[in-house]
Amino acid sequence: MRNFRNMIVWQKSMQLSVRIYEITRLLPSEEKFGLIGQMRRAAISICSNIAEGSAKSTDTHFNKY
Repeated sequence: MRNFRNMIVWQKSMQLSVRIYEITRLLPSEEKFGLIGQMRRAAISICSNIAEGSAKSTDTHFNKY
């Protein structure tokens, strides 16, 4: 298993997620369940997919994620 926390791409995706949360705090509250939620879920999805892919046993599966 690869340590995803050491991967630069994962670290950058975490920085992006933090930045997305900061930016979306500035959006109007009526977007809370629309655009804000979608942007936050998409940002977290990047980190999650990288972490999930690092647990795959073959390089083919890893590259897919």
